[in-house]
Amino acid sequence: MTATTNGKEMAQIAALAADAKGGDDLVALDVSEPLPLVDVFLLVTGRNERNVAAIADEIEEKLLEAGHKRLRREGRQESRWVLLDFGDLVVHVFHEEERVYYGLERLWKDCPVVPLEIPTPAHAVE
Repeated sequence: MTATTNGKEMAQIAALAADAKGGDDLVALDVSEPLPLVDVFLLVTGRNERNVAAIADEIEEKLLEAGHKRLRREGRQESRWVLLDFGDLVVHVFHEEERVYYGLERLWKDCPVVPLEIPTPAHAVE
């Protein structure tokens, strides 16, 4: 079993939104095999609590605009690890310390990576 097209498209929308707010180290994992109710985990790192909140808010806004329904949101008040559950896609926006501590990449290391297309900023091409 592999992630659905819908799950991959949602991950792409969320990744672009996270990138627009300064999200770092974006990784999308196809978790459809071990978790039949979820297709993709998107992991994102924010620099501080304010950045984590801004990234999570932007992702939520863009997915809602695209017609996707949020099922659950957790951690927004503390903004150290915000979880956004959109069914086929679950987004984890971490503060740097939480990302290292919880190490979700290690827990899900056997899952394939879903490629994301993030445009290179114009200033980085020069």
